[in-house]
Amino acid sequence: MMKQQRSSKKIIIVVILLLVVLGYGSFEARKLLEGPEIVITSPIDGSAIASTTVTIIGTAKNISFLTIDDAPAFTDQAGNFSLTLSPPPGYTTLTVAAADRFGRRASKSVSITVLDQNHN
Repeated sequence: MMKQQRSSKKIIIVVILLLVVLGYGSFEARKLLEGPEIVITSPIDGSAIASTTVTIIGTAKNISFLTIDDAPAFTDQAGNFSLTLSPPPGYTTLTVAAADRFGRRASKSVSITVLDQNHN
C-alpha cells in the first residue's frame, strides 16, 4: 500500500510539472503567434505641426525588421523607436511598417498637416 501511495504521489508531481512546463511554453509562445505589433504615440493622427521637422515616436514588438516611410529604422531593447523627419508643407501620411521572422507584416500610419511657415 505504501508503494502505491508513493507511486501515486510521483505521478501527480510529474503531471503537475508537465502542466507547468506546458503552461509556461504556451505563455511564451504567444509572442510568436501574435505577429508584429506597432503603436505610434507621437504625432497624434490628424494633428497640425508648425515646425519643419516632426519626430515619430512609438513602440514595435515581435519584429525583426522595421521601416518608417520605407526607410530602415531601429528599436531599442524595449521596442521603442524614434525618428525625426522633414516632411514637406501640407498634408502628409507617415507610415511605420514591420515584419517578423516568419514574414508576417503589420503597419500603422498617422496623417498630419505640416503648416507652411513661409506664407503669411
